[in-house]
Amino acid sequence: MDTNTIINFAPYVLIIAVFYFLIMRPQSKKRKEEKEFADSLKVGSKVITTSGIHGKVNQINADKGTVMIETGAGKIVFERNAISAELSKKLNETAITKED
Repeated sequence: MDTNTIINFAPYVLIIAVFYFLIMRPQSKKRKEEKEFADSLKVGSKVITTSGIHGKVNQINADKGTVMIETGAGKIVFERNAISAELSKKLNETAITKED
């Protein structure tokens, strides 16, 4: 291979590298964090779903991958990955930022 051929392929290699570091890698990192969060859910945790419903985890079914959440209106079953945040952690973060 001569130098001219390597120079012709350099833009393609650069595009693939940029695509990996700006799109693929952060997305896989976020997916891993979401999976760890879903696996760390416990009964009694106050949570917020992706649709904005606030409630308390009442029951976890690991076989089906579902979570039963108790809200003011009753109990609702959600997929485990539909939980977006733990409310107690979110409240602690806002309290810490208000103190500073």
